[in-house]
Amino acid sequence: MTATGSEPGSRQATSERETVISRTIGARRELVFEAFTDIDHLARWWGPDGFTTTTTAFEFREGGEWTFVMHGPDGTDYANWIRWREIVRPERIRFVQGQSPDDPDAFETTVTFEDNGDATGVCLRTEFPTRELRDRAVQRYGAIEGGRQTLGRLATYVAGPDS
Repeated sequence: MTATGSEPGSRQATSERETVISRTIGARRELVFEAFTDIDHLARWWGPDGFTTTTTAFEFREGGEWTFVMHGPDGTDYANWIRWREIVRPERIRFVQGQSPDDPDAFETTVTFEDNGDATGVCLRTEFPTRELRDRAVQRYGAIEGGRQTLGRLATYVAGPDS
């Protein structure tokens, strides 16, 4: 990886704490962005295969929050909280996510939407506070595969007749 910070190895230190998942989705960027930011759409595809989502609060604006529960296929519920930090329509969204606003293990994700004509490149770049938290998310919670499945569900959703 190429170093991008002013300190030697600063990019490496970040990369040890991050995951990057990307996919090209066969829909225009505006539609993909809307599906990612409108609760009527978001609740229909969010999460890995077999998961459903129940929203208790949603305000899509910088500083706004989304509070929701992800219901796993095994019946386990996962409390989630997101605060939107940056919104650049239809190019980028940056948010912090955890179990609650005071979660010390909360992580930050930047989602970018690259216009490829009739398709959109979506990239989820998640940075964890520590390498150990990143490793736990990947190993215990299947963060990489779950992210791939989530983007797969988004791709299927925007290609469907109800999008």
